[in-house]
Amino acid sequence: MTRRMVIAILVLLVFGAVRMPFEAELEKEHKAAYFHGAKLDLSLREKIGQMGFLAALSGFRAFVADVLWIHAHVLWERTEWGAMKVDFDAVTSLQPRCVLFWSQAAWHMGFNASVAAFEDPKQPREALRLKAQHEYFKLGEDYLLHGIENNPDVYNLYADLALLYEMKFKDHCKAAEYYARTAAFKNAPVFYHRFQYYELAQCPGHEREAYEALLKLYKEGENERLPTLLKWLGILQEKLNVPADQKIYIPPAPNP
Repeated sequence: MTRRMVIAILVLLVFGAVRMPFEAELEKEHKAAYFHGAKLDLSLREKIGQMGFLAALSGFRAFVADVLWIHAHVLWERTEWGAMKVDFDAVTSLQPRCVLFWSQAAWHMGFNASVAAFEDPKQPREALRLKAQHEYFKLGEDYLLHGIENNPDVYNLYADLALLYEMKFKDHCKAAEYYARTAAFKNAPVFYHRFQYYELAQCPGHEREAYEALLKLYKEGENERLPTLLKWLGILQEKLNVPADQKIYIPPAPNP
């Protein structure tokens, strides 16, 4: 070990010792704010290396996380998905209250890596490509579920999870559930209250519930009568055999 490295380590350790009283107080605040993920244990040391671990131990969590995040972006450009996940695991462990880290990690795994796995030219068997694709879906789901555990007070990760269930798992029941949980936040965009019913319309056994909810929205006025709402309202009217005199007139879609 070089003299310069020894000095750097000593500086970090001294700085960490000075910060200890402040860190103890911050830890109490972090726990009160759902700060569950940043565990400076041996598993984290294996992910970020000796110098990174010492830096995190000395109070430089945010700095180490940012460096690893930049490195993960480089790995994304190289499509090195496994190595990228290692960085994401470390980043989200170091900064579990950063919603962006959880969201982007899930996006890269659930969307980008899953597409690459299905289109892998080195794997001729479709069944194995589908299996690999689904495993990446699950990794995306795992990031979002753990992200929600650490950030239950913001709507963004609920919305991301709903989108993952909708677009990738094709699980419309779960998508409806998480869009509903998203819409429950007062600061969430207003369109999520419609999204939950679009998905509920595709959840077996909930067609009537979805129809009544969409009909209620329709009756609120022109601002709610958007093309997708009209489409599902029309589909459900036919599926539920709504009497002709009770049907809402749905104008035909314009020619493309």
